Amino acid sequence: MVSSLPMHDSTSPNLETHRQQFSALHNKLYFNYGGQGPLPQAALDAIVESYTLLQKEGPFSKKALDLITAQIALTHNAIAQELNVAPETITLTESVSVGCNIALWGLDWQKGDRIVITDCEHPGIVAAVQEISRRYGVEVDTCPVLATLNAEDQAAVEAIAAHVQTHTRLVVLSHILWNTGQVLPLTEVIRACRRQNPDVLLLVDAAQSVGVLPLNLTELDIDFYAFTGHKWLCGPDGVGGLYVRPALHKLLQPTFIGWRGIRTDSVGYPIGWMQDGKKFEIATSGFPLYRGLQVAIETHSQWGTVAQRYQRICTLSQRLWQHLQDIPHIHTLRTTPPQSGLVSFCIKDQSHLECIKTLESRQIMVRLIANPNCVRACLHYLTLESEVDLLAEKLTVLAKNIAFFQ
Repeated sequence: MVSSLPMHDSTSPNLETHRQQFSALHNKLYFNYGGQGPLPQAALDAIVESYTLLQKEGPFSKKALDLITAQIALTHNAIAQELNVAPETITLTESVSVGCNIALWGLDWQKGDRIVITDCEHPGIVAAVQEISRRYGVEVDTCPVLATLNAEDQAAVEAIAAHVQTHTRLVVLSHILWNTGQVLPLTEVIRACRRQNPDVLLLVDAAQSVGVLPLNLTELDIDFYAFTGHKWLCGPDGVGGLYVRPALHKLLQPTFIGWRGIRTDSVGYPIGWMQDGKKFEIATSGFPLYRGLQVAIETHSQWGTVAQRYQRICTLSQRLWQHLQDIPHIHTLRTTPPQSGLVSFCIKDQSHLECIKTLESRQIMVRLIANPNCVRACLHYLTLESEVDLLAEKLTVLAKNIAFFQ
């Protein structure tokens, strides 16, 4: 799959030169893009400039409101272009969790309804589903996707679809599993679930897929797709979004309500909801951050297309994965090369937490995953081959449990 993607355009900036825009990469080996990506300097400058301009014009003034309105529209457009959808389908949020909660709490739950969720979802989403179950008497069915990591894609499809019943209202799953890096075949999952129940809806946690995978949500025909700008897109924390399939705007109702999501009459009295993605936007946000996300997206496009960046991510992940196969006492969760930027592995007879602390003391940033208990490294197109090789070298020493870094 990787080899079929187009090669990087040689006219684009050299990667070493391109990386100079990311100051966080200058003094460390950074493998935590799945937690938060480093902000390019141009995005940071744009945020500061936006705040400065708002103060100059008066933060609550007609000029400021016009500037904010323009930035909201531009951010809708920038995100929509990344996802290949209409700007009107995008709701601007603060995070993936907010986007998921808009979809979860916006449905009219009834006692006896069922939710299917995989056993690889983030704790924040699991907790929200548990609370819906408690409040409304909704039954929750957990499907075993973790066990399909090293099976054919069809195994994951069947594991999810097998749990869809007549009363299943919603399936909650991730496009790329945050703990193992498995890429779920969403097209096949959607078709299989709808064969089981034509009315079932699908909510996707896209925390690890936006900024990694080439996406066309219009063709994918997904119902809800919640994402963030602060991970693989390397935007500021505090800006994310939710895609809602247009046919579902009337079905989904706002839970949190504010001035951005309502229509008013001539005297400012609420008379209804906005008719597009803005229906689920609430009120005042850190609007200068929107410009930061736009610039971050622009920065990535200077180096290459989404497909080109994804090709490089997969190539680098496979490079690390191959290194790890040759290190005694380390085993990767995947038995075949990864198809995303997440590489998860275990170190025999070592405390993973202590290993991570030791690596970070040497300016090598990876993270701990609790379930399954493992270490996760994230490879971005910004990662250098030399950094991958150095991480593998240090892990070799660490796995042998000898004097580290001597």
